[in-house]
Amino acid sequence: MWKKILLVSTMFLFLNTLNATSRKNFIQIKGSDTMVNLGQAWAEKYMEQNPEEFMAVTGGGSGTGLSSLISGTCDIAMSSRNIKEKEVDLARQKGIRPYEIKVALDGLAVVVNPKNPVSKLTIDQLAAIFTGKISNWKDLSGKSASIVILSREVNSGTHVYFKEHVLRKNDPNSKEEFAPGALLLSSSQAIADEVAQNPDAIGYYGMGYVSNKQKPIMVAQDAKSEYEAPTIENVINGKYPISRPLFLYTNGQPQGLVKKFIDFVLSKEGQDIVLETDFVPIKK
Repeated sequence: MWKKILLVSTMFLFLNTLNATSRKNFIQIKGSDTMVNLGQAWAEKYMEQNPEEFMAVTGGGSGTGLSSLISGTCDIAMSSRNIKEKEVDLARQKGIRPYEIKVALDGLAVVVNPKNPVSKLTIDQLAAIFTGKISNWKDLSGKSASIVILSREVNSGTHVYFKEHVLRKNDPNSKEEFAPGALLLSSSQAIADEVAQNPDAIGYYGMGYVSNKQKPIMVAQDAKSEYEAPTIENVINGKYPISRPLFLYTNGQPQGLVKKFIDFVLSKEGQDIVLETDFVPIKK
């Protein structure tokens, strides 16, 4: 079935040249790298149940997915952030009406190499690390070594969320930015791989990407708060301070095949897949 998903992505160039009627059994989904594994899991199960229907699921970042929706080159955009007002304005100019559907919740894990002795940090400390104000692990009770900052690229909804909620601490007047020396990587998996082999690195991504090759940091809102791990339970109960909703966007209210797929995503079976892929369902 995974081969089917991959093959369909190569078929899209051909299918895109066909008229709407010829493409009625094909859905193109694009966007958030955080959500791409979840999207592929949904598509796999959906196509098992609907063998005459085809889906292509690709990443590229939330901004890429929304741009594709606006340009009419995808049917559904996956996004780990809310659509921006300027994107809505551009969409309206092109006759597109973005429609938002919340489909899951996610905790952003901050991760280091398992050899790193640092295991818990506050939001203030994280902001100081990622803006470059703290640049050596010894200042955080670690070894004497320069901190290697890993971030998603600017087109990523994960990058935007982390900047707004951690670096800028939800202050709309803040101008804090990632340190100039931060390495901007193209995917969550790229950050996971780099952390796994670099004992001085620190990065962030959706908690579904955490494996035993990385160590998730326990995070506290401030020095007086409890340190909490990025777990499903802590996202549901609101204790983990870096969590967010995940969205699908369509052109207007879903209709036809798109509606059928969205209904599957929001069904008990679709929400069970959310849980199985280490995200948090919005429906039990």
